[in-house]
Formats: sequence, structure tokens, C-alpha cells
Amino acid sequence: MGPAIMIIGVILMIIIHEGGHFVAAKAFGMKATEAFFGFGPKLWSTTRGETEYGIKAIPFGGYVRIIGMNPFEEIAPEEEGRTYRVAPFWKKSVVVLAGIASHFVVAFLILYTIGLVYGVVVTDENNNAVRSTTIASISETLPGTEEPAPSVLAGAMPGDVIVFTDGRSVTTWDDFSDFTASHGGQFVTIGVLRDTSPVDLEATLAVVEREVRDPQTGDIVTDASGQPMVEEVGFFGVGPAAERQDYGAIAMVPAALGQVGEAIVQSAKGLWEMVVSFPKIVLAVFGGDDEVLETVRPVSPIGLVQISGPVESTLGLLALVNIFVGVLNFVPLYPLDGGHFAVAAYEKVSGRTPNIEKLLPVAAVVFIFLVSLGLMGVYLDIFDPIG
Repeated sequence: MGPAIMIIGVILMIIIHEGGHFVAAKAFGMKATEAFFGFGPKLWSTTRGETEYGIKAIPFGGYVRIIGMNPFEEIAPEEEGRTYRVAPFWKKSVVVLAGIASHFVVAFLILYTIGLVYGVVVTDENNNAVRSTTIASISETLPGTEEPAPSVLAGAMPGDVIVFTDGRSVTTWDDFSDFTASHGGQFVTIGVLRDTSPVDLEATLAVVEREVRDPQTGDIVTDASGQPMVEEVGFFGVGPAAERQDYGAIAMVPAALGQVGEAIVQSAKGLWEMVVSFPKIVLAVFGGDDEVLETVRPVSPIGLVQISGPVESTLGLLALVNIFVGVLNFVPLYPLDGGHFAVAAYEKVSGRTPNIEKLLPVAAVVFIFLVSLGLMGVYLDIFDPIG
């Protein structure tokens, strides 16, 4: 289900973005001669009125051709009045920003819907999800073995709510985690609620090794030689669901807007990291140190489909993709939408038309950067897929 949602979502994202440009241009009487999904060789097209609609072979984008948007385009004198370049600043702004705005609107609607249907994940002061006492996942086997995990033998199920361990009340996931860690090898009884009915899960906890982490920072603790320190702990084999807060239809509006705002900030930071780390990413792709890919890595639509999962997480990922694409397109550099807006703003403020030829080297650098990231993303997603 997740991969299908992601594929459809990415296609709709491109269509809605270009549709924003198209609808705005047509509303202002500008002439749009082409509206295509994809780039490269034409696979199919049909003409309706003055516009040719179609699909091209490379499905990583799309475009709408509005006459006069290319400053070097020759326009018949009788059509000059319908060009982008003669339109007033506010109309140009609406046309170029409509596509960008569509991403944030779509992201808001997705996050708003997720919040109403599933609730909003509660986070702590470090923006980490607060873990509830509800079981979300079951480990089928012990780590590194084929032996069944105690959770499987005891009959634990996703959705079970842990309420006690050996008769002691459990109110937080840390209560349960501390209990299992300190009772390795012991026979225990774990009380859960399953569809409001009490169920006792009985099991002998396994003993496994795990890396020691600093309780304050969460960093792995190392010994004098720099090797990670390990400790033996008890293991049951379940993972927690995040704690959630339910919002009403009205209260969810500011909550979703806040999520969009946070995602915009994180997307801007991620984009900047991708720019400054670009040389390292290139070296990693060609066999260098790939440590940089753990924190900043280009991902193509192929990778997005690969990491798609349950409906909720896939929709959330789709919202984040929309926001990142919106932030990217807002960068005030040619040939991005933000670059067209910057040129229109310069014309409005200065009263002069900029020398577009001087912007072509910048446009070439931006184009090469984006194409390179796209190609590296495809390569990594095929030969070094995430996870």
C-alpha cells in the first residue's frame, strides 16, 4: 500500500505544482502553449485549445511553457500582450509562486488529515517521540539468531497495552524497559490489556548484549581503546508505539501549521547541509568515505518508494517531500521558481530589466547541481538502498 501511495503522491505533487502555474497564468490571460509531465522524448500528447498536454519519458518533474517567460523567446507582435514578461509584478509573482505554495498547502492538508485520523505524536524537549506503553512491533527472533523471541513465545501482539510486570504497575515505557533489562534469564509475568481485556504474558526473558549509552546524551560509551562498551541485559522483544494526542477539527489547524513550520526549518537546514556537503557526497558515491551519507543523502523517487511503509508513515513522508520541494523551489536562483520571482522583484524595485545573460552561469550551476543530486540519488537508491 505504501509504495503505491508514494508513487501516486509524487505524480500528483508534480501535476499540482505545474497546475498552479498553469491555472494562475490562464486566469491572467497569459498564453500557455505546453503542459507536460516529465522531460525528454515525448511519449504521448493531445492538444486542447491553444495548449498541448502530454507525457514525456523521464518522469522526474514537469513543466508549463508560458510564452514570454523565456526572455530570449521570440513572440509574434499580436501575442505580446499575453506574455509573462509584460505582466505587472503582482501577476508574475502569483504565477511563479503558485507552484511553490501548492507544496505547503498539500503538506498542510496531509498533516491535518493524519492528525485527525491518527492523532499527533507527542514529543519531548529534544523533539523525540514520547514512548507509550502500547506495543507497536514484535521481534520475531533473538538478535543475530533464528531463535524465537520471548515475546513471540508469550503470545504478545501489536496493540497490547502493558499495565504491570510481576505485579508492579507500569506507567511509562521506561518502567517496562528498566524491568526487562534487569531481569534477564528470569521467568516473568507481563500483564497487558488486549481490546480492554486483561491478558497475562508469561516468558523467560532472554539475555543479550547491547552497547552502553550515556544516559544524558545517548552517545555510545567507548573504552580506553575506543571500542564500544557492551553490557548484558534482559530481552523480551517488543517495541513501543508513540504517545499521541487527539485534536479536534479546529485545534488541529494550528497544530498542522506548526508541523509545517517546523518541517520548513528542517528542510532549509537539510538543503544547506546538502549544498556544503556536496563534494563529500560525490566522493562517497565514487567509493570514498560514505559516513556523510548517514546524515545527508540525496534520495530519488525510487528511494522514496523503497522506504514507504504503513499508510500513516508514507503520508507523513509525502508531506515532508512536498515541503522540501517547496523550500528548494523558493531558493532565489535561476532557473528555480524563486529565481523568476527574484528577477520580477528586481524589475519592480529598480525599474530596470536585468541582464539575463549574466544569470546564465548561475542557472547552469544550479541546473548541474540539481541534476547531479538526482543522478546520485538514483544510483544510491539502486546500488545502496536505504535500510
